Amino acid sequence: MSVTPHDENFMAAAIRLSRRHLGRTATNPSVGCLIVRDGVVVGRAVTAVGGRPHAETQALAEAGALARGATAYVTLEPCSHHGKTPPCAEALIAYGVARVVISVTDPDPRVSGRGIAILGNAGIEVDSGVLEAEGRRSLAGYLTRQTKNRPYVTLKLAVSADGMIGRQGAGQVAITGPEARAEVQALRAETDAILVGIGTALSDDPLLTVRTPGLEAQSPIRIVLDPSLALPLTSKLVTTARQVPVILVASEDVSPLTADAEGLPPSVLPDISPTRGEIGKERDPNSPASVSNGSSSPDVELGASPQPISPLVGEMPGRAEGGNAPAAATDLDSRRTALEAAGVEIVYCNPYRPEVLLPALATRGISSLLVEGGAKTARLFLEAGLVDRIQLYRAPFVIGEGGIESPLDATDIPSGFAHTGTLMFGEDRLDEYERGL
Repeated sequence: MSVTPHDENFMAAAIRLSRRHLGRTATNPSVGCLIVRDGVVVGRAVTAVGGRPHAETQALAEAGALARGATAYVTLEPCSHHGKTPPCAEALIAYGVARVVISVTDPDPRVSGRGIAILGNAGIEVDSGVLEAEGRRSLAGYLTRQTKNRPYVTLKLAVSADGMIGRQGAGQVAITGPEARAEVQALRAETDAILVGIGTALSDDPLLTVRTPGLEAQSPIRIVLDPSLALPLTSKLVTTARQVPVILVASEDVSPLTADAEGLPPSVLPDISPTRGEIGKERDPNSPASVSNGSSSPDVELGASPQPISPLVGEMPGRAEGGNAPAAATDLDSRRTALEAAGVEIVYCNPYRPEVLLPALATRGISSLLVEGGAKTARLFLEAGLVDRIQLYRAPFVIGEGGIESPLDATDIPSGFAHTGTLMFGEDRLDEYERGL
């Protein structure tokens, strides 16, 4: 059977459904599935929070006997391997589905093509590649982690009419209006982790959580590039670390491990799945805060710099209450102890080598990363060639004297990015640019 406009309509609905749990399915992708019989949806589901059950098994259970002879629309190729749950391909066969329409083939070598083959060998008609571009966009985090061994990176910038992203010494400056800020909250809610530099953390004292009512529990893991452990103990990030996880990426120079201690390389992160939190709820006290003994391979892509990137001069203000870098080893030890006692996780990985940091984040299941500040941190990821999507907000607001110049504007988008759309939020304009997956 050839693909029809009805197939595309149902797949579009499945893709919309899949976005409901973006950033909430741990290491598994957020997949949407519709079971359709005689043009009527009889079962629908998205991968459950935490990653299980999968979308197909839930949708089949909802459809029940009506699944026999029906068509299943799935945004990602049904799994074919036995893991913690039986293969979804076998479930589709058991329920008697007659046809399966797939948007994206799974790049996981345990699945890739095998799910389709299992279905075909069982006499089920399979059509794949339906609305593939849209499907790949909804699965961008999962696909990037599978194929590039790192998270999908989104850089978000809000730029004033005079090309500034803030004002020196002014802390947080609201450049965009409430509609645009609400859209950013929604972006945070579907992202595994959010990252800022220590300069932004010191000058703005941000919370970096999702503040939209009802979505607070979807706050991402908060990551700060903090080479010298300068984040104040009284900062909002530290004081809420037990409710929403905080990771400080510190230089190996301040690591308590000696170079040859147990042969442990410091440039890695613990191999655990991402954990989200909610203000007012306790973080898992068993969450590890030590360095694992794994290793990671740098993911230097086309346009990335193969050399270490110099420290971000100006990212570490000299004075901030409780934020000065400790001078002595004993001060470092006491600060490290206090931060960890507050629930902060400290890892030791060169903060200026994103090509090393990003694969390390991927080993713990982080599939999507939002880089939100500041200018030098944004430039760090851009120069490394490790940004996949740019969200550039432009507002009519003027910063004026003392402004911090944006590292990017619509006139100097790096090569390799395509403009994928423009949206208006009140008086603010959002232009989005993406690189191919």
